[in-house]
Amino acid sequence: MTHAWHVTPAQAASYADGSLPELDAWSVDKHLEACTPCAARVSAAARAGTAAPALAAVRTALLATATTPDGVAPAHTPPPRPLRPTRRARLAGGDRAALHGRLAWAAGPALRGPWLISLLVMAVGAVCAARATGAGGVRPLLLLLAPVLPSLGVAVSYGRHADPMHEIVVSTPSGGLRLLLTRTAAVLAVSVPLLTLAGVLLPDGAGGPGAAAWLLPGLALTLAALALGSYVGCRAATGAVSAGWLLTVGAPAAAAPGGPPGSLPTGALADSLATVLSGPAAQGCWAAAAAACAGLLVLRRTSYDRLERI
Repeated sequence: MTHAWHVTPAQAASYADGSLPELDAWSVDKHLEACTPCAARVSAAARAGTAAPALAAVRTALLATATTPDGVAPAHTPPPRPLRPTRRARLAGGDRAALHGRLAWAAGPALRGPWLISLLVMAVGAVCAARATGAGGVRPLLLLLAPVLPSLGVAVSYGRHADPMHEIVVSTPSGGLRLLLTRTAAVLAVSVPLLTLAGVLLPDGAGGPGAAAWLLPGLALTLAALALGSYVGCRAATGAVSAGWLLTVGAPAAAAPGGPPGSLPTGALADSLATVLSGPAAQGCWAAAAAACAGLLVLRRTSYDRLERI
């Protein structure tokens, strides 16, 4: 479990005297918007620092301005509580654009770029080709690619190569593993329903295991790419995991004898996929692999705080 980030006394003192590095100061600015204890800590540091005389002078001037004409300070009365606009009113103004901007930032480049278009074209094309031509063996090809497509979406959503603001983003409390998991969830939320629905809509003669047989393997491979990415970066880890999956499943099918020359060995591919996807034993192994990768990712969670910053 990750621990909440808070401003340390040393950071509060540096922030108060203006010596905190700019990126860290941005992180503190953002954090103080929602953390009252840290705001109090920074305020105390400001009152105890070099700015204390100036703050005292400002306070004295404000008190002098607030006194009555006869020089006596008025009795203390609580200030009127400011009226907070309703959520609908705030969204009707500039907050609506800000909310859209935050959602687009959290979703990442994958859902705004060619990856999403490629995913749609592949899913719709597979269904149309199978239903229009009656071609068998479409489902094995879909199941061969489906487990690695989510991790490919994550790879194009996180890292220096994908996000021009990456170095700044990972320096904030919302960066690092938290941002990576947010963008992974966004990619899975799009790819899982779309690819599963495409498998369901394929005709009965499409061949291969069931339409949902790829879900646990896809989760395990995505978590494996994230865990390996804590060592070598998301792009290299995704390439290694995807290549390993394609070689493990596709190589035996390509080497299988039989079939017309130049044709795709979809029958052998369906048999290879059935070996690694079908049955309680195979699915249980994938579930165990997903749990192991998730545990490794938890152990390596702090590595994303410094990975790919340089």
